[in-house]
Amino acid sequence: MIRCVRMWTGEDGNSLFEEGSVDLTEGMRGDSVGEPIQVAELSFQETRSGGSYEWHQDPVPRFVITLSGTLEFETKSGATFTIRPGDILLAQDNSGSGHKWKLIGEEPWRRAYVVYKNGTELRFKPARKEEKA
Repeated sequence: MIRCVRMWTGEDGNSLFEEGSVDLTEGMRGDSVGEPIQVAELSFQETRSGGSYEWHQDPVPRFVITLSGTLEFETKSGATFTIRPGDILLAQDNSGSGHKWKLIGEEPWRRAYVVYKNGTELRFKPARKEEKA
């Protein structure tokens, strides 16, 4: 399982998020394998340790794959979540109030931005909600 946090703009214009994973099935040699996702663009970026970015939206819907660094994200409601190396952020909050982030620890944030093609099946699988008794 590869952890994935999906962030999008709610009807009220504020960013929301939910935890989940990238949907994988059993493959050769016991590997877990995901179906291909059509992408339009791949780029890399690095932010030095101690970095942060105040309120903003993502410019385009995309996957943000964290290679190094640990970040805390915050939405306008005050809700927070943490992204660690190996996690994927499915950034879809391209309008509204946006979010902010700050680096935690001494590592720089190295990441890959993967812009997916419109209409592509994204393979995000929300975490299973606990059923109430």
